[in-house]
Amino acid sequence: MVRLNRLSRGGSARPQHTAARSRNRRPQQTRAQPSGGGPPPASAPPAAPMEDSSQQPPPPAGGEVAAADPELPRLTVTQVEQMKVEARVADIYRVLFGAAPNTKSIMLELWRDQHIEYLTHGLRHLGPNFHVLDANRPWLCYWMVHPLALLDEVLDDDLDDDIVDFLAQCQDKDGGYGGGPGQLPHLATTYAAVNTLVTIGSERALSSINRDKLYKFMLRMKDESGAFRMHDGGEIDVRASYTAISVASLVNILDVELAKGVGDYIARCQTYEGGIAGEPYAEAHGGYTFCGLAALILLNEAEKLDLPSLIDWVAFRQGVECGFQGRTNKLVDGCYSFWQGAAIALTQKLVMIVDEQLKPSYSCKKPSGEDACGASSSGSTSEKSSSAVDYAKFGFDFIQRSNQIGPLFHNIALQQYILLCAQVLEGGLRDKPGKSRDHYHSCYCLSGLSVSQYSAITDSDSCPLPQHVLGPYSNLLEPIHPLYNVVLDKYHTAYEFFSKE
Repeated sequence: MVRLNRLSRGGSARPQHTAARSRNRRPQQTRAQPSGGGPPPASAPPAAPMEDSSQQPPPPAGGEVAAADPELPRLTVTQVEQMKVEARVADIYRVLFGAAPNTKSIMLELWRDQHIEYLTHGLRHLGPNFHVLDANRPWLCYWMVHPLALLDEVLDDDLDDDIVDFLAQCQDKDGGYGGGPGQLPHLATTYAAVNTLVTIGSERALSSINRDKLYKFMLRMKDESGAFRMHDGGEIDVRASYTAISVASLVNILDVELAKGVGDYIARCQTYEGGIAGEPYAEAHGGYTFCGLAALILLNEAEKLDLPSLIDWVAFRQGVECGFQGRTNKLVDGCYSFWQGAAIALTQKLVMIVDEQLKPSYSCKKPSGEDACGASSSGSTSEKSSSAVDYAKFGFDFIQRSNQIGPLFHNIALQQYILLCAQVLEGGLRDKPGKSRDHYHSCYCLSGLSVSQYSAITDSDSCPLPQHVLGPYSNLLEPIHPLYNVVLDKYHTAYEFFSKE
């Protein structure tokens, strides 16, 4: 089924342009420099025009270099694909940088009306080709309702009620939400359903969530490792742990029993690169990195991660195209504008922990009888082990903090990629130039655009300055709560509602 963040995007290795480069040396990706809101470089990110990939020699049959060109490097299929993407993006940026000022303003405009039409049409009618997503119907609701809220578009009451009624049919009698009526309850579709209901925000929507049975469902999904499994007999990974912790925090049912051991499991998934993998000993990935970091912040256990290493890994995933890739040596993808962009934006509020971890005296070695960073084997400090811990308050307090440092990624360059390379003229957003639009990328590209627009503000109650919003100021989207990826106003409504329960 379609995962929370389509956690394994296809991609390509970074091309190696010289034969002299060692084959044993891991190629480093060029990253866009962090910005406090300044404009992107005055020239197209690829420093020189890329040669058309058709001029590159294809890998000879049998894997041997042609005898006539013994010095030419062999290019893999994925390297060729990377070069094609860079060439397409470079062509788009050349047009921008060579355009007149009024033309640039038009090119950098967010096409709100077209996106709203595309998304609202999808809520009312989807063609027969969407039958392959039958087990992901709450996701389809979220991928359309959330970006419409980002665009400050209000749905009519009848459509709101129809969505609430449909999701009520997806709610299992024993708790949690399935991918459709009568389907197996699943943590991923539970996350999508709850976020959709929170985004609708009416009392009818919020009260439709059966929190008692939802809590029991999550207890059943809890594994002895401390992590969660996605469904009965399903996989155990960081994504399952995040969706469980996020939903439980959002509807105010998170307690010590659910939280126990989650932090230790996620910490074991951090790799030597600095990012977080889906499970221990796997490859660092942008989607899992966001999920792991966000879950630990909601548990107030972010110090269990090596944050300087995590920041370094995420920052270097922003490449010459100005967007983010999901993994090392993979292609840029618009959805990682949120997964990577939000992950590194979260760390702007964690600078005190980062500073502490950078001190020479800091040690994260495991003392006898304890887990990493001094936490007990239960995954909670003595302070957090009390049943009186108000876990929902951690998410609330976090968003009240001001950023303690400016953007740790090039926020303006990311907006440039989304506006120029991800937008589709007819409405909707896409992975990259050459790909088709879809509701998933529309959701996460716009979520990433919001994150990048607000990443340079220092006061949590202030609005971004014009220099922090690329293009006309009318491009400014609604702010989100980055730990849950719901619009901030909707989060506050839900927080007040569930705090009374």
